[in-house]
Amino acid sequence: MAPSLDPELLDILICPITRSKLRQEGAALVSEKGGLRYPIRDGIPVLLPDEAELPEGVSSLEAFKRRYGVEGA
Repeated sequence: MAPSLDPELLDILICPITRSKLRQEGAALVSEKGGLRYPIRDGIPVLLPDEAELPEGVSSLEAFKRRYGVEGA
């Protein structure tokens, strides 16, 4: 089990694509909108769009943006 991030840090972090809150699930942060998964490496959240794991059934970041109506991200 990955160590939990500081709750105060989690309160201020948002998904850089959807701008939704993130929740910790093991060694990843998961976006409330769409379910993008960002890794936590050595206790540091990696919130880079290119590092995000796409939800099942979504083939690309562009397809994700279209599906969830994300503009300008």
